[in-house]
Amino acid sequence: MTTTATTIPAIPARQSAITVAYYAAFIGLGMVTASLGPTLTGLAAQTGSPLNAISALFTFRALGYLLGSFVGGRLYDRYPGHPILAGMLAVMMVTVLVTPVIPSLWLLGAVILVLGLGEGTLDVGINTLIVWLRRPNVGPYMNALHFFFGVGTVIAPLIVAQAIWFTGGIAWAYWVIGLLLAPTLVWLARLPSPTPEAERTNPELGRVNYLLTGMVAFFLFLYVGVEGGFSGWIDKYALATGHATELTAAYWTSLFWFAFTFGRLVFIPITAHVRPRTLLTAKLIGGIVCVGVVLLWPASTVGLSIGVAGAGFCMAAIFPVMLTWAGRRMTITGFVTSWFFIGASAGGMFFPWFIGQLFESNGPRITMLTTLASLLLSLAMFGVLMVYAGKRRT
Repeated sequence: MTTTATTIPAIPARQSAITVAYYAAFIGLGMVTASLGPTLTGLAAQTGSPLNAISALFTFRALGYLLGSFVGGRLYDRYPGHPILAGMLAVMMVTVLVTPVIPSLWLLGAVILVLGLGEGTLDVGINTLIVWLRRPNVGPYMNALHFFFGVGTVIAPLIVAQAIWFTGGIAWAYWVIGLLLAPTLVWLARLPSPTPEAERTNPELGRVNYLLTGMVAFFLFLYVGVEGGFSGWIDKYALATGHATELTAAYWTSLFWFAFTFGRLVFIPITAHVRPRTLLTAKLIGGIVCVGVVLLWPASTVGLSIGVAGAGFCMAAIFPVMLTWAGRRMTITGFVTSWFFIGASAGGMFFPWFIGQLFESNGPRITMLTTLASLLLSLAMFGVLMVYAGKRRT
């Protein structure tokens, strides 16, 4: 495979600077990702749309993310990664800034689709580049990367809540988040790009195991569907079940992402010492238990608090640990990572949409039932992966 990527100097300080830039970019990605759920009601009012129609924005974003994941993997295998990352941050910044001034649902959907394309390309790129930069000890760095994504997801609902408190609308929330992307954009554009892993090692190892790639992609389809559906609808669930008001509903989303972020922080050192398969199994079972608490005691605010916080904590490291697990069994290229994220984005597209279609007709309980079913299927799928994958490659 031919590539024009720039080799980074073997200087720890330079590697550290690049790693920190990736972390900053993931804070921005987290803020953008978590902003849609708490602003959904405001966007519905802005476009004059009912809740089941405005939920199509999740589908538009996930479709764009799917396209970005598909195209992005091939770009990173062929061209320097950092100019691509900077370009995607610019796309995200512009689309976020214009989101609160668009009055038409379908025009807004088109903008959100472009936003999703930028998110998908950025996400695939950073998850691939950090493996190339930090292999063979990528585990803690990967989990730290996704911890900083969680930092962004905690910040965004707080920005939304404060914007609503001070202005009565959501516009300033989007404008603040969009402008916060600018410094990282400039920073990444000035740093050299890592070299593809397959080019540094035996090219034969770069052969794609298509079945294993597809199985991991399906696992991520299920898991990201859980994460996106639960986090995207938990504020509406709390509102519909009487656990929140219009003003305080966003704080339930923030509680989920706070626990999610705290979980990733806690597991940064743990991932250096505990096998990925052990972590994944424990976290999936823990998530099932936490959602079960909410279903068993639906009228209890304490039960909802335990369930939301516990689910966030248990789901926290599943995505990065699965990427680490997969990286021990195959060479991670942009192409392979793109298929992982295609599966993830398809889940992020389907499950929030699915919940939105049934939320009003079947009641808010559908949020928890869908989450529980998806976690059970994820656990079963990981069992199949363990049987198939065998021993680690390195």
